[in-house]
Amino acid sequence: MLDLNDVAVFVHVVRSGSFAEASRRLGVPPNTLSRRVQQLEARLGTRLMQRSTRNLALTSAGQAFHDRCADAVDGLLDAGRDLTLGNQEPRGLVRVAAPADFFDFFPMEWMVEFLATYPLVRVDFVLSDARADLIADRIDVAIRGGPLADSGFFARKVLDAGIDGLVASPAYLAARGSPSTLQALAEHDCLVFAHPGGRVTWRLAGPDGADAEVQVAGRFSGNTAQALRKATLAGLGIALLPAAMTRRDLRAGLLVPVLPQFHREGHGVNLVYPSRHHLPMAVSAFIHLVVQKLGDVEELPTSEACRSA
Repeated sequence: MLDLNDVAVFVHVVRSGSFAEASRRLGVPPNTLSRRVQQLEARLGTRLMQRSTRNLALTSAGQAFHDRCADAVDGLLDAGRDLTLGNQEPRGLVRVAAPADFFDFFPMEWMVEFLATYPLVRVDFVLSDARADLIADRIDVAIRGGPLADSGFFARKVLDAGIDGLVASPAYLAARGSPSTLQALAEHDCLVFAHPGGRVTWRLAGPDGADAEVQVAGRFSGNTAQALRKATLAGLGIALLPAAMTRRDLRAGLLVPVLPQFHREGHGVNLVYPSRHHLPMAVSAFIHLVVQKLGDVEELPTSEACRSA
């Protein structure tokens, strides 16, 4: 197999016109360059150039080989330079896997600011509630909530778990009454994540710290927390939602707590990526954006809040 370094040396020597000039340009002793060309000739089984102490001349085989290789060597050098430049300034494509409702709580204005700051960066979002395969789908960063599987990937928490609490709209409670016990939830319309059986089990910590559970069901279900929040605001039932998502609505009186003595430990939001070593600068810049914007928030922005801001 040919050593591509030998091929690159051969092309440099030919373009320089002599081993002495190539030595000066590359900073490599002339005898080292000569030995590399001799190794190449031995591999190819043919003489590529006639050389003297001051100049050289290509053989017909050498001329044909140079004509075939020169552009390829230039391409390799250009590729190396592009990668080097990419590690000096954020540039290139960043593929991000995120939940389908990601832009309901991550204002698009933050992306406008990011892309204005880094004009050489492009971002491709893959929005789905299905868990992306980081390797097969060529994902640079995945934004995930809930418990993380032990995948061997690197994970960085950007939003603390907090707690999930029970909430409902004033209109729903006026029409159906407020449950006085946890088990009374079984008689109410509860807004749950879609489940084939229709009923799900909510496991909550009570005021004494002991765990309790209740089976609930309702006529509306969905596969995103934002969908359940909007259904709760519309008066369709009682939901168990992250406090960071409902704090604004509670403060505005659009939602009210239900059985506030019960809660569930939340899962938080994590950034997951294949490795933390040798990250492209564009990927590092995007990770910094998400950490900066979400890392210290006490309440998740909502699509309505973004529109009114």
